[in-house]
Amino acid sequence: MGAFAQNAAAMLAALALEAVVGWPERLHRRIGHPVTWVGALIAALERRLNRGGPRARLAAGWGVCVGVVGLAALAGAAVEAMAAHVLGGAGLALALGVAAWPLIAARSLDDHVRPVAVALAAEKLDAARAGVSRIVGRDPERLDAPGVARAALESLAENASDGVVAPLFWGALLGLPGLAAYKALNTLDSMIGHRTPRHVDFGRASARLDDLANLVPARLTGLLIALAGGRPRASLRTMALDARRHRSPNAGWPEAAMAGALGVRLSGPRAYAGGLSDEPWLNGAAPDPDAAALMRGLRVYRLAMALAAALLLGGATWL
Repeated sequence: MGAFAQNAAAMLAALALEAVVGWPERLHRRIGHPVTWVGALIAALERRLNRGGPRARLAAGWGVCVGVVGLAALAGAAVEAMAAHVLGGAGLALALGVAAWPLIAARSLDDHVRPVAVALAAEKLDAARAGVSRIVGRDPERLDAPGVARAALESLAENASDGVVAPLFWGALLGLPGLAAYKALNTLDSMIGHRTPRHVDFGRASARLDDLANLVPARLTGLLIALAGGRPRASLRTMALDARRHRSPNAGWPEAAMAGALGVRLSGPRAYAGGLSDEPWLNGAAPDPDAAALMRGLRVYRLAMALAAALLLGGATWL
């Protein structure tokens, strides 16, 4: 089995395992999660090294970024080497899939968004706000029902890329070291890659490298959503027209694809704890989403992930 075919088979196994069982709560309580382990390391380094003037913070941030990503890649390489020492063929691909399992978030994303849709459908706005507050950073108390639906759909589309397609992409391309390195970089960006006074310099390296790492996966996710949504021409047209208007160089692609697939508008002005953010609309001439649109978005997401699994199967079988 060639290296790429083996990696693709391992990622397919990881995706299937995570889709079936997720990351069990009992296991999380007992040992935590690899992302929380990396997060604890980042938090400790940030407290110790994020000090001094802008140049010192920038240099320290580069050091932390390279160090954490490199450490994650080395850990992945060590696990891969140990597995290859005792296994081969399908057995090795399965073992690597088990190792990659906690770094894929397909079911976890569905599990977080579905309760928001259920609460909105039951007209329980407070419950929907509470659910969406766990997946987005905006102020939930200032969200009406369409605002909750927009926030949940945007998170679903963006995290389909960051949490599922990008890890699978880098895992298939570079094996377990590539997958681990990507997850470490994405965790760095989520923790310190913010344009706040404290992190604008210290987190710059993490934010820039995360943008680079997601260039291809974000566009691939947008294509998968467009194919899965049943309205490929409308979805692709919305991506072409609006994706680059998003403040992120990557998140606009899957979000615009989802907006076009569902025939709703996403993004737009939103309120955070620090104030208002005047973002442009994606598919702005369309109506706001509701609970039914969010339910349809979940179905589109699941089908898009099934298409990603089909790509991995093709890579493992034909290449």
